Amino acid sequence: MIKKMKGTEDILPVAIKKWQFVEDTARDILDSYLFKEIRTPMFESIDLFSRSVGETSDIVTKEMYDFKDKGDRHIALRPEGTAPVVRAYVEHKLFGPEHPQPLKVYYMGPMFRYERPQAGRQRQFNQFGVEVIGSTSALTDAECISLAWDLFTELGIGNLVVYLNSLGKTEDRKRYRQALIDFFEPVKDQLSEDSQRRLYSNPLRILDSKDPKDKEFVKNAPIITEFLSPESKAHFDKVTRLLEDLEIPFKVDPYIVRGLDYYQDTIFEIVVEDDSIGAQSTVCGGGRYDGLVEQLGGPNAPGFGFAIGLERLMLLLDEQAIELPIEDELDIYVMALGESVDCYAFKLVQAARKVGLSAEMDYLGRSMKSQFKTVSKLKTKLLLTVGEDELNANVVQLKNQDTGKQTTIAMKDILDDFMKVYRQNTMDTKVIDEFFKGE
Repeated sequence: MIKKMKGTEDILPVAIKKWQFVEDTARDILDSYLFKEIRTPMFESIDLFSRSVGETSDIVTKEMYDFKDKGDRHIALRPEGTAPVVRAYVEHKLFGPEHPQPLKVYYMGPMFRYERPQAGRQRQFNQFGVEVIGSTSALTDAECISLAWDLFTELGIGNLVVYLNSLGKTEDRKRYRQALIDFFEPVKDQLSEDSQRRLYSNPLRILDSKDPKDKEFVKNAPIITEFLSPESKAHFDKVTRLLEDLEIPFKVDPYIVRGLDYYQDTIFEIVVEDDSIGAQSTVCGGGRYDGLVEQLGGPNAPGFGFAIGLERLMLLLDEQAIELPIEDELDIYVMALGESVDCYAFKLVQAARKVGLSAEMDYLGRSMKSQFKTVSKLKTKLLLTVGEDELNANVVQLKNQDTGKQTTIAMKDILDDFMKVYRQNTMDTKVIDEFFKGE
């Protein structure tokens, strides 16, 4: 038997309703913020990610799925969503006057990273993200953070805190970078192997190390907020004031650096904190990338975005035992009593579907007993039964599964207005009268 590849998961029909509910909820919120969907290819030139994400980042050095295609082009499966969106922005000149500015887009889809698989972290994983390109305003930073917060709130997720930091402008980071090198250099031999490698290439990543030895040194390391220019400090102060006005709980953490080289100024993570065990789990992260568009050949257009790993979000919904209001009921089940009335039954099923009702019938020639089990399992609202007698009389036996009320109705009446028949036999009498009075 051929099995799925390590680090991948099948999302089975039994779970897909939950995924669709989360995706639909996100789209509803995004519509209220006037974000539009963008879909980029799943593979790109490897240069896109080495130039944007950073040649020294873990994604480029350790985690990318890259290969040569038949035309000897060096290709990479996309490990993240921002760089492809920026590439599309530049290539299609989405900064032109015919496009609303700033450009506000979102994406949902699979990403690929060669990591050690674990719960909520796969080699092929699904990500939801947003990008705003063309605004330097602190209002944009707060808007995106608020959007992410609204999604988690709408899904009922609790124990969340926003962690904020500012990485400053390029010159600020250069000064800070040198300060970190000066600080860690005397203890270089005591750092982890990864941190020793990063010391001169990307010392900010040492602050993000999970190694216990590194963490002890990081406690006394210089902090970025001491190196911010007045412009960056004013920008960050405004972001914090805006979040305070919105009553979104946040903490400033000067050791958050994120893993990608293109970030500057505001960066953030949304973390779920388990007070009982003191554990944390990052469920959303992002920030500002004002130099990335220009770096990829476009104009000097600023940007801000974030991403949420959907597998981790699904796990979080389970961990917090959140019951989503997912309706999993069947409107119509048509039971055919014998093969001779299959066509009659199928006509009813298709008529129900055409007016927007969910409908089903048996296709396997099962017994009535088996079909009744299916009717119950599918939480069917209305059962329609047809046999030889009904076929000859051009009628249908109709039963409300909740109330047990049964009636006989002419086939013509159903086909003329199936939705009216459905409402009359599933809704409360007073509601029906008011409904049709309104129509």
